[in-house]
Amino acid sequence: MFAAALALAAAASWGIGDFLGGLKSRTLHPIAILIIAQPIGGAIVAIWVLVRGEGPPGREILWACLAAVFGTTGLVAFYRGMAAGALSIVAPIAGAGAAIPVVWGLAHGDDPSRWQELGFAAALVGVVLASLERRPQAARLAAGVGWAAIAMVAFGGYYVPMHAASHADFLWAAFVFRLTSISMISIAWLVLRPPRARRADLPVLASMGLLDTGGNVFFAAASTKGLVSVVSILASLYPVVTVLLARAVLHERVDHSQELGILLALVGIVLISAG
Repeated sequence: MFAAALALAAAASWGIGDFLGGLKSRTLHPIAILIIAQPIGGAIVAIWVLVRGEGPPGREILWACLAAVFGTTGLVAFYRGMAAGALSIVAPIAGAGAAIPVVWGLAHGDDPSRWQELGFAAALVGVVLASLERRPQAARLAAGVGWAAIAMVAFGGYYVPMHAASHADFLWAAFVFRLTSISMISIAWLVLRPPRARRADLPVLASMGLLDTGGNVFFAAASTKGLVSVVSILASLYPVVTVLLARAVLHERVDHSQELGILLALVGIVLISAG
């Protein structure tokens, strides 16, 4: 249950951060967002590692570098997708990447209970249903859906190496992840030179950095306590948070099938946690 709680905390943190990112991505380039958000979150983790005073545990921690490649690529694609389409459509599609670590975990010996297996199915079906827009205007969202599909693959690829790195030391895994991500974004900034964020944007971008880093730390901690298939799919339910915020704050219209998808995802959370 503790691992499930940590994974759900990661989902909440990522979901709120992604909602804010979706809003800012409509006026700012993703690199302009991340060049501010990533170092702020990285500084928090660096201070935590420094205060604790323990050195890196071993080579396993380098798996976090691969996780950062996937995660950072996913964030850029995710922000581009939310800039092109509705948050309530793009977020669930990206969340379908949960299938990747589940399949990986089952192929490598994870043994979830029948209730958890039912929960996996409910959550994944929920994510798919939540991603289906049945209105005629859906055609104009094609670009956003394409970016969301890239984010889905990238986010799915993040979970497995981050899980491997976190077994050695979840805090060092989060630090190495953030350091790699900051390096990638800095190179992209130097190459692309996107317009800078305005001073008025800084508080929201700082909050995004803290929320994204918090999600990574929560997931890394959950990875030390539970099965990769369980913690990954729980953490990947962040789209539910993003969709609900989009509906409450932006008043985005959600079809009945999407409402059913959100309900199934929540039922999946309960079943996975209870297993």
